[in-house]
Amino acid sequence: MIESNEQAPQLADMPGDWQRALAVVAHPDDLEYGCAAAIAGWTDAGKEVTYVLATRGEAGIDSLDPATCGPLREREQRASAGVVGVSTVEFLDHRDGVIEYGLGLRRDIAAAVRRHRPELVITLNHRDTWGPAVGGAWNTPDHVAVGRATLDAAGDAGNRWIFPELLERGLEPWDGVRWVAVAGSTTPTHAVDATPGLERSVHSLLAHRAYIEALTDEDPEEYVRTFLAGNNQRFAARYGGRPAVAFEVFPR
Repeated sequence: MIESNEQAPQLADMPGDWQRALAVVAHPDDLEYGCAAAIAGWTDAGKEVTYVLATRGEAGIDSLDPATCGPLREREQRASAGVVGVSTVEFLDHRDGVIEYGLGLRRDIAAAVRRHRPELVITLNHRDTWGPAVGGAWNTPDHVAVGRATLDAAGDAGNRWIFPELLERGLEPWDGVRWVAVAGSTTPTHAVDATPGLERSVHSLLAHRAYIEALTDEDPEEYVRTFLAGNNQRFAARYGGRPAVAFEVFPR
């Protein structure tokens, strides 16, 4: 039997004793749909957050060929990140829609962890579905591959004998990742109050205007506000009645 939010355990506060975070996802807009309100609050507090995207989202808009779509979505992602105080956005140039979990992906993410040396790593739901709250909708292969590879790469980054070729690139091991936090998880354990960053999260997602206009016929701002408000309200009963960005946190 699936527990309701009222019956499920209360969500703990996210750990706060860190300075650097690295967010690793598959596509432009993944973080804006998932956790931009939390990121806005963290950057307001003086924490450093860097974005790494496996693809440029070039296969995401049916009416645009990838050569046109990729640069457009990259520009939208950089603008979107800036809204919530993130200035560093990197792209790994895996192919959108056909990312493969494997050593190449793990190596690329481990390299990013070594470059940026985060204490907190953030990624998106790596499980097969989005859970009963959204009707058990099937997740995409890209999300599953990148989420799983990020969980693994957080450990790979600290072992000099895994991917020793990274040492030749001057990337020394980093064993300082203390947590990996998964946004959009079907089984969250922790949360951040979404209220302080909510308005900026709306504008951050709205920066993906070309994608949103291709996705829905609704007014973009109405669509974004409705989606984010509903998403943040989903776990309020488990977080003292406050709108929440929820994460499943894996300590390391």
